[in-house]
Amino acid sequence: MALTRYTLRQLEAFVAVAEQRSFAGAAQRMGMTAQAVSQLVAELEAILEFRLFERTTRRVELSSAGQHFLGPAETVLRHVHAADSAASDVRNRAAGIVRIGAPQVLAGTAIPAAIRAFQALRPRVVVRVKDLPVDQLVDAVLAGDVDLAVGPDRPIREGVARESLFDSRWVLWCAPTHPLARRKQLRWSHLRGHALVAAGRDHERSVSQMHVNAPEHARIEPVDVVDNISTALGIAAQGLAATLAPAYVVVMARPIGLVMRRVVEPETVRTVCLYRPAARTLSPAAEGFAHHVSQWLPAWSMQEG
Repeated sequence: MALTRYTLRQLEAFVAVAEQRSFAGAAQRMGMTAQAVSQLVAELEAILEFRLFERTTRRVELSSAGQHFLGPAETVLRHVHAADSAASDVRNRAAGIVRIGAPQVLAGTAIPAAIRAFQALRPRVVVRVKDLPVDQLVDAVLAGDVDLAVGPDRPIREGVARESLFDSRWVLWCAPTHPLARRKQLRWSHLRGHALVAAGRDHERSVSQMHVNAPEHARIEPVDVVDNISTALGIAAQGLAATLAPAYVVVMARPIGLVMRRVVEPETVRTVCLYRPAARTLSPAAEGFAHHVSQWLPAWSMQEG
């Protein structure tokens, strides 16, 4: 017997009558006439070649064969409803797993907050965060290790697309007792003669490249390089050095007592970007989270950075 001879509507009618013990009740639940429901059940009985119900003038009862058939029919409908729900989730980007890479500060602050806001709307999407050094973000997206990445602007390669999210000033962070904290605003020349700690080679390169065309006596070089921004901020909090970092690290800097001072003439801005694959299609869940991040992070930067 070909399964294609059954229709879902016939099975729905059978199950509805079995549960309601009434063609009228089943018709009301299905939004049909009792005659139409009766016709669907009759068609199913003709295909099955046995009666599903024992009908009397007072009530409708399942036949012995109908009792055996009810369980499998209900199972079919449950699976169909589950498939329909899954299809709806895909259409609405409401289910799936998303992997996103970000450097330490963003991975520990903005991204988890963005995930919480997203999962309030899409609770069946699981978003997993992967800590990545800044200079590995693009490669991780290209290799498929992550679906998306968020971090400071980096040169992209073929196969990776970049979208600017927000700009963050490059500022000095220091202890309130540090000599540079006395100034409301700094010029780059004010930094000369003060110990600076840079976090990671990316920060070291950024500080050096800011003034690559400046006269030798005006160039700024870090005296120490550590692996993580949290370490650099910790050193600065003890007054041992100052550190240069984007303003958005405020979420880590302020709680440990650091103060921020703008560095001008020129003021340097770092752009935070969303990186995504250009040569492969994202899952609906990842596409949905990418859209969410592109709107949520700029608003977060206005509050935090």
